Amino acid sequence: MRILLIEDDPFLLVSVQKALTALGYSIDVACDSLEGRYLATEGNYSLVLLDVALAGPDLTVLQAIRRSKQTPVLMITTRDKVEDRLKGLQLGASDYLAMPFSELALQVRVQAILERRMPPETSRLGLADLEVDILRRQVARQGVSIKLSPNEFALLAELLQHAGKTVSRGALAQRVWHTSLDNESNALEVTVRRLRKKLDDPFDTKLLHTVRGVGYMLADRE
Repeated sequence: MRILLIEDDPFLLVSVQKALTALGYSIDVACDSLEGRYLATEGNYSLVLLDVALAGPDLTVLQAIRRSKQTPVLMITTRDKVEDRLKGLQLGASDYLAMPFSELALQVRVQAILERRMPPETSRLGLADLEVDILRRQVARQGVSIKLSPNEFALLAELLQHAGKTVSRGALAQRVWHTSLDNESNALEVTVRRLRKKLDDPFDTKLLHTVRGVGYMLADRE
């Protein structure tokens, strides 16, 4: 697997390369945001490690990656505020790793992200008139293609793999945002609302249901 590291700190470059090459990964390095953006959007990587300091205003490098790729992005940051993390996660970051961190912490986080991207036994899932291709990240109802953001797709895929069962708010936060969302955060609710607008509003049969006080369920029922 090839990993792209977008980082300009010499010490951190050496540390990260050492930790990840020890696991057998091939590491490409970009030392500025312009080169990093080009490689991330034009290259073929299993994972991008992006220093927040090089991500640009409003995380423009992350947004550029998300517009063209589904490559997971692990953000490296000195900022550990909930609002900073939520902003990146809402824009499509897979996870955050706050500095300073140990080589072991980096290895565990990288392996966890890559394991989540392993394809399921079947790439096609369905419910009623909903069809989802997990590998191609394609969604359709009644043959009509539905375009979803990375977080919307991840949420749908998680609920679909547990169709007919309630998935708790906490479980969805961990599996989609890979973090425990703050009690005051409405990131999950916002994503559910956007997903419902695309998935259910144009159709008579509603599939996405709220289980009050618990979580959400994808089911073919009223």
